[in-house]
Amino acid sequence: METIRIGLMGLGTVGTGVVRILNDHRDDLTRQTGSTIEIRRVLVQNTEKPRDIALDSSLLTREAEDIVAADDIDVVVEVMGGVELTKGLIERALRSGKHVVTANKDLMALHGAELVAIAREHGCDIYYEASVAGGIPIIRALTESFSSDRIKRMFGIVNGTTNFILTKMSQEGASYEDVLKEAQALGYAEADPTSDVEGLDAARKMAILATLGFRMNVSLADVDAKGITGVTKEDIQYGKRLGYELKLLGVAERDGESVSVSVQPAMVRTSHPLASVNGVFNAVYVYGEAVGETMFYGPGAGSLPTATSVVADLVAVVKNMRMGVNGKTLSTAYKEKKLQSDDRIFGKFFLLLHVEDKAGVLAQITQAFAANEVSLESVLQQPNQENPKAEIIIITHDTNMSGMKNVIRELESMDVVNKIKSVYRVVG
Repeated sequence: METIRIGLMGLGTVGTGVVRILNDHRDDLTRQTGSTIEIRRVLVQNTEKPRDIALDSSLLTREAEDIVAADDIDVVVEVMGGVELTKGLIERALRSGKHVVTANKDLMALHGAELVAIAREHGCDIYYEASVAGGIPIIRALTESFSSDRIKRMFGIVNGTTNFILTKMSQEGASYEDVLKEAQALGYAEADPTSDVEGLDAARKMAILATLGFRMNVSLADVDAKGITGVTKEDIQYGKRLGYELKLLGVAERDGESVSVSVQPAMVRTSHPLASVNGVFNAVYVYGEAVGETMFYGPGAGSLPTATSVVADLVAVVKNMRMGVNGKTLSTAYKEKKLQSDDRIFGKFFLLLHVEDKAGVLAQITQAFAANEVSLESVLQQPNQENPKAEIIIITHDTNMSGMKNVIRELESMDVVNKIKSVYRVVG
């Protein structure tokens, strides 16, 4: 029986999970692939560090060259993170005929198209299911299950840290600052949480999903990203009164041959499935022209969930090796990238305004909407003893982004509007 030799780069949370699954599921994996999968070498920073995993210490190395340039390695599994250094190592592995499995969303969002092209050129596979939504098989669904359909829209919760924070704020009425500290203490958020809370992590994932779903090279720079640092418990409480939960959503939409991709806090109707996705869980909602609506739900991170996706990719590589089709099944972005202009991006919006509490104010505000052809679904004034000014909540009907931006500019120029407290998209 053929032995497939693995070089594992990284032995942190995910890398440890990969080793554990390969050890615990050895017989099943052998039967599925017809090959024995064997770890030959593991790249670590410290070879002397104690580890709670069954792994021969002689396999450990601190030199990446022992993996990417070695003749006795067939597949490189990269779970160490980083971008530029890691990109160079993966390029070397591909150019030397090694297949690659990676969980690196940053790398694939920035350089995915280039690496896929190199892999195809050298007859190699590069798979990256674990780079988006942990254990949810969303990438395989987009490249295989939806290959006969045309995807019109994808949106969902793709960052577990921010979903944990917003869930806690909603269920416990806690402030953003307090919940962030708790998330850091639990290990859900990094000491520097910028990538998560500013929406950058979610934006990278949405760039990957949009590239695969729309078959065009969508880059990180094409994603309009806004995080949750401005979200207050008052925003969440007002939303709950009106039947909404506040979630950080990634949204990718296609209109004809042009697309838009964004990450933003959004009010999700409580009747929508995404509203009940809580804690560190992820969910991606996909709408295809033929299949209609589907939702993928599961753990978005963690050692074994993410490692499950990594090993599933590894199984796919090994099966391709046995069939001799490596490098021929890679999904490519063959369509020209066309981004939608603001006048073609439509949605409903939630606005919370602090205004002067006097006659005629509401008429001036609604006139600004009417002048820009933005119709209103509801206008509410909510009492707030902590705010001496009037608080007005407005929910619009579907309108284009261009008109909405014009309204916001007009409101900002009005003397009677003290502050545009919040603007959120409304979903569901």
